[in-house]
Amino acid sequence: MSEYKQSIIVRCDLKLSRGKLAAQVAHAAVTASDLAGVDAAGEWKRGGQKKIVLQVPDLEDLIELQQTAKQEHIPAALIVDAGYTEIPAGTVTALGIGPAPEEKINKITKNLKLV
Repeated sequence: MSEYKQSIIVRCDLKLSRGKLAAQVAHAAVTASDLAGVDAAGEWKRGGQKKIVLQVPDLEDLIELQQTAKQEHIPAALIVDAGYTEIPAGTVTALGIGPAPEEKINKITKNLKLV
C-alpha cells in the first residue's frame, strides 16, 4: 500500500504576508482533502497527513498544474481569495493537490521548489 501525500502550491508573484500565505495554504489543504473522497482522505489521515508547500512563479503555472492533476484523476482545489485583506477579490492564490498516492503527486510536482 502506498503512502498518501498532499501538495499545496502557492504563487510567489503575489508577495503575500506570512499570515496571508498561511491562511491560503490552509484553505487549499482543507478544500483539496474534502475533494479526495473518504478512502483517500482516510489513508492520508492514518499516515499522518503528509503535506508539502511548494511555489510557482505565476497564475499560468498554477492553472497548468491544476489541469495536470485533473487529467491524472487527482483531487485539485484552486483557491480564490475573497478580497477582505491584502489582495483583490477573485485573486487565485493557491492550489491544493491530493491527498493521493505519493508517487502520483510527485510525478506532477517533482520540479517545484519549496516555499
